[in-house]
Amino acid sequence: MSNRLFQGIIHQMREAIGRTVGVIDETGTVISCSELGRIGEVCTFPIDENLSKGETFSADGHTYRPFGSVLHPEYAAFVDGDDELAPKFADIVAVSLSSVKSLYDEKYDRGNFIKNVVLDNILPGDIYLKARELRFTTDTSRVVLLIRIPEHNDISIYDIIQNLFPDKTKDFVININETDIALVKEVRANIETRDLEKLARSIADSLSSEAFIHCLIGIGTVVEGIKELARSFKEAQVALEVGKVFDTEKEIVSYDNLGIARLIYQLPTTLCEMFLREVFKRGSIDTLDHETLFTIQKFFENNLNVSETSRKLFVHRNTLVYRLEKINKLTGLDLREFDDAIVFKVALMVKKYLDANPVKY
Repeated sequence: MSNRLFQGIIHQMREAIGRTVGVIDETGTVISCSELGRIGEVCTFPIDENLSKGETFSADGHTYRPFGSVLHPEYAAFVDGDDELAPKFADIVAVSLSSVKSLYDEKYDRGNFIKNVVLDNILPGDIYLKARELRFTTDTSRVVLLIRIPEHNDISIYDIIQNLFPDKTKDFVININETDIALVKEVRANIETRDLEKLARSIADSLSSEAFIHCLIGIGTVVEGIKELARSFKEAQVALEVGKVFDTEKEIVSYDNLGIARLIYQLPTTLCEMFLREVFKRGSIDTLDHETLFTIQKFFENNLNVSETSRKLFVHRNTLVYRLEKINKLTGLDLREFDDAIVFKVALMVKKYLDANPVKY
């Protein structure tokens, strides 16, 4: 519990009741007081015995009222005096501080709870028990966005993102490590991927305009149960890693839009190497020069249309046909045939995946 939080209430109570007000902890040490010079003093009477009773008591010319947990109060509010008004004042102070403590603890515990759920650090059977204890809604639609800052920066990205989502009862901002921050966002049940991408874009634009920071954002899938948040987080991680390999120019990558790249990412590298050997029996893909690979890329981008591709490459149609026939001789694959084009496209992606050697989650 923050002593500074106590201190703010203590000063207000001092002005309201006109007496010295303070708080002691379970060791009898004054941790907050309207007379700042008394902070750090230690009471001489037995603390445990009085706190454990949970009832108002008087000692050393002060009146004390324990508060905190029901079974074992960790604190006691005190006011000067032991007259008939002192117990009432002590009760008022204790009730106020107890309410503030409950709100503070609930907020803190909720954040830690969500972090443990997202990182899969809590047993499935304990999730719903803890959620009920914290009065946390478990069946709301939520999604995890993973915000990655590739370059080290001294600016508090966490605070900027926190300010973008001030409703701390619905949205949670979590520090994962030095580069990653997770946003657990409550959303409507039928929200579409493009709407989530607009949300991610607004975050990226805010970081860029307010702090001149470039970021990458991975978007997991929308989940209904709180237990599924860990899956949405892992999907956001995968989206970033797959995007780093196959969509290097994209700042925002959604797991739902990964397509065949997601399948390739999940394959063992040994299987990928075997696939390349089988596809390129006549010659290795490494025999294709940069110009040839660029031609293939443009051919795919123009939906295997020879005329359109030659126009975009500023070459004669026959020149393009010659290049495609050359590729056929080297690889055994005719890119003008749909089936061969699919195989070649997948092979290029597999090669790119193997070269990148991404981290798997």
